Amino acid sequence: MTSVDSPGVRVVIVDDQSLVREGLRALLERAEDITVVGEAGDGRDGVAVVSAERPDVVLMDIRMPGTDGIAATRQIVADPALAGVKVVVLTTFDTDRHIIDAVRAGACGFLLKDVTPDRLREAVRIVAAGDALLSPAVTRRVMRAAAVAPTGLAAERLSVLTDREREVLAELGAGRNNEEIGARLHMSPATARTHIGRLLSKLGARDRAQLVVAAYETGLVRPGDPA
Repeated sequence: MTSVDSPGVRVVIVDDQSLVREGLRALLERAEDITVVGEAGDGRDGVAVVSAERPDVVLMDIRMPGTDGIAATRQIVADPALAGVKVVVLTTFDTDRHIIDAVRAGACGFLLKDVTPDRLREAVRIVAAGDALLSPAVTRRVMRAAAVAPTGLAAERLSVLTDREREVLAELGAGRNNEEIGARLHMSPATARTHIGRLLSKLGARDRAQLVVAAYETGLVRPGDPA
């Protein structure tokens, strides 16, 4: 097992299929700046490995025997000692309908199991750098699969936001980054970041991924909306 002093991005893979774990490890470790420091075949063992290794990123399957990926993600996020660990759930669009629960549990994004090697490595770097993994295409398709609909508390939640903050939230829901939000709303990326910080506070969201969920739940963005 790799030492905790290894440079670059440190990753733990949690998936009940050994072939998937081996494939992900092989693809990730082709990059000199990424090291897989641990693996686990279920959520319980995954939490134990993450607690021992304290990686930068966890690739977490959702459906596993025993402790599933959602419960494991919730445990990792709730542990103050693991505050720097970012969890990305692995999903297959047509079968996994628990992605919203995973984001609510604290996952910072999601990744397709058929992701290309280059995109896999890029995604790990993006998450390790502190950004949510929420590209427009992935966001729209996952939210559509999860059939997210506005809740009865939508109006109440939106009432605490300014018109500008609602616009920024809608752009986030479409999967846009700070630069793209700034360009569309005629503000600087720094100003967009400031608005996002206020949204996190007002909506009680942990990160950008949860803001995307809020955009769908409040009806600001609906599955199928154009980008």
